Amino acid sequence: MKAILKEKPGPGFTFSNVDKPSKLGPREVLVKIRRASICGTDVHIYKWDEWSQSRIKPPLIVGHEMAGEVVAIGEAVTQVKVGDLVSAETHIPCEHCSQCKTGKMHVCKNLEILGVDRNGVFAEYAVIPETVLWKFSPEIPLDYASVMEPFGNAIHTALVTDLTGKKVLITGAGPIGLMAIQVAKAAGASLVITSEVDPSRIEMAKQNGADVVINPIEQDLVKTVYSITNDGVDILLEMSGNKKALEDGLKSVTMGGIVSLLGIFGGSIDINLDSLVTMRGITMYGITGRKMFDTWKVADELLKSKKVDLSKVVTHIIPFENWEKGFELMLNKQCGKVVLNLD
Repeated sequence: MKAILKEKPGPGFTFSNVDKPSKLGPREVLVKIRRASICGTDVHIYKWDEWSQSRIKPPLIVGHEMAGEVVAIGEAVTQVKVGDLVSAETHIPCEHCSQCKTGKMHVCKNLEILGVDRNGVFAEYAVIPETVLWKFSPEIPLDYASVMEPFGNAIHTALVTDLTGKKVLITGAGPIGLMAIQVAKAAGASLVITSEVDPSRIEMAKQNGADVVINPIEQDLVKTVYSITNDGVDILLEMSGNKKALEDGLKSVTMGGIVSLLGIFGGSIDINLDSLVTMRGITMYGITGRKMFDTWKVADELLKSKKVDLSKVVTHIIPFENWEKGFELMLNKQCGKVVLNLD
């Protein structure tokens, strides 16, 4: 089968023929991949940055966002059958630790990640544990089912609290930030402000329904937010992984407000927790992945009911063989989500 590999340490990937998986464990499923989308994590592995060098053990089939069809099942599989259309939760839990036993599988102590710790989905076929498969509603197009995993990040980040009638600031309008704009609007937010510096993403934020888009290079974010809201925003959704964005975002939140952190900062950052968080009564949530499977149910319903339109986020659908073009778009930030078509 054709696959995209991190064949050896160093920048880049290899597109080559590899053996199709022939053995399944009792609870494993063979999925014919029909769509796969490119994530920022895949770009990190492509560039072979410091994180990738410490985590990835080549050779490895990369990729983790997908939609596909079940073509074979292990002898103990009960949750899916041949012919089912599925997407996959990429956090693979052990199912035995205290977190897994208490409804927190997304933060399993022994967590493995598809396409990071084991072979992923940038291939014609992939072996995936039945535990993490989600049978999405047939009304959802394959192109959008393939991005349900990052869409779930947006949902998990945005819905840490009731957004009805709330003023929301989203710092960072990458693909997940764009999805979060739509989620916040669908959840009843009265005002959605987005902070972004890239011109193309500023335009995309507007297209995805942001009421106000602020370029913090051209405008003082904090002063502008207070001029619009008077008392600050109720909720900050931090999607950028930028220290300045976090600081200004925290200053833009009203006393007693809520902060939901998804952005990855890549190391330690120096902020004044006393003045920005503690003395202002701010509640902060750290977000990793999606709740299994509460978030997936919400994602399915929002897409099935068309309350969220991912055509405004999925900007490119390209043949699998043209994967290099997809990574070029991602590296140059000339896109929203890029979906690879394997049909």
